[in-house]
Amino acid sequence: MSTTVTFDKVPALKYLGLPEDYSPAPDTDPIAFLNLHLAQLPPNISQLFSFITTHKQRTSLVSIRNRRLRYVNSCPPELRFVNARNTWPELWQGRERRGVEQGNEEREWAKDNFLEGAQQHVGKLGSLLGGYEEEREAERVRNLRHAKMIDDDDDFVPEEDTDGESDDEPANTHEPETDEEAKGLFERRIRERFIYGLLDVSLLENSSLEC
Repeated sequence: MSTTVTFDKVPALKYLGLPEDYSPAPDTDPIAFLNLHLAQLPPNISQLFSFITTHKQRTSLVSIRNRRLRYVNSCPPELRFVNARNTWPELWQGRERRGVEQGNEEREWAKDNFLEGAQQHVGKLGSLLGGYEEEREAERVRNLRHAKMIDDDDDFVPEEDTDGESDDEPANTHEPETDEEAKGLFERRIRERFIYGLLDVSLLENSSLEC
């Protein structure tokens, strides 16, 4: 049974010594309120605003973007290649390789376990299972990518910081030539999208990433 969390503006106002009719109000204009007072609020109160604002909305706050930047620079495991690819497979440009990997796993299973290694059956079965797995994985990620195409990179519009730093970078037109280059490009894309609030962080078990 799901529960609805009700945001209470009183803790923030009380901590800051502000009246209940203060404007901008933390419950009806939370981003404007945070823009003025986020640095003054303790974590246990500022985290309450994640109930009424989205990861992307909080991107407009320079301090939030800088916090996310420091976080991604710490190389957290959640944003490293293997975990990130499994969490957001539709963003992995080399996603077809994942189907190949899983297909190979099916072939190995058939070789080592099926019919106790009866070789006259294993070869054909392994190839069949592997091929099916590649097709299933390729179809799954194609569907995921199609569902995300409308609001994918078109939403990636960086906000300008006011602290003198620029987030603008030249477009990367270099096509990765090796697996390592493809993985590096993917990790960079994940980090950028996290900073700008374009990842579905609800898929992550680590709620601390909801900053």
